[in-house]
Amino acid sequence: MYALAMTETIIGRISVPVETDDPSSLLLRVAEHRDKAALAALFSHFGPRIKSMMMKLGSSDALAEDLVQETFVSVWRKAAMYSQQRGAPSTWIFTIARNLRIDQLRRQSNKPYEDLESLELASDAPSGSSLVEQNQVIERVTLALKSLPVEQQEVVRLSFVQDMPHAQIAESIGIPLGTVKSRLRLAYERLRPLLEDLQ
Repeated sequence: MYALAMTETIIGRISVPVETDDPSSLLLRVAEHRDKAALAALFSHFGPRIKSMMMKLGSSDALAEDLVQETFVSVWRKAAMYSQQRGAPSTWIFTIARNLRIDQLRRQSNKPYEDLESLELASDAPSGSSLVEQNQVIERVTLALKSLPVEQQEVVRLSFVQDMPHAQIAESIGIPLGTVKSRLRLAYERLRPLLEDLQ
């Protein structure tokens, strides 16, 4: 219910025509201008699809609607974190919805607790071979990052290591938002051929 009220507060009862149907442009407008009409357009486009997905996964009609509402509250709050380099807007939005569904299932879990003394757990410690492999991957990524110009290294570190939204990166290092995005794009283009076999 809170998510429904929040979404209605954000979107209002908007019937403003939106000039573009491109989800990337709509997300950008939400991120940069807090554009409620763009959010309403995203909601109209993706809302029924997310609800359908939730119901196919076994949610009731009411729960599916609540999860759609929560998804778009998250889209509103996190729009600045979206990056085209990480995937299509639909992938990003559906990932938010899927994660909310998983969180909801965890909250609803009514599994009885087991006595911890009789519970045997497999060790979380990685095996020797996986540690070697992990260290090799870290070494390759570190070398690839060092091959970037310093200004690209900085925006990659802030975006991926510190998980800062693009707008916050621009503000913290005093450059335009467009420059942040172009540096990230250039860095990605340079890193992709070096690291694509790791995916």
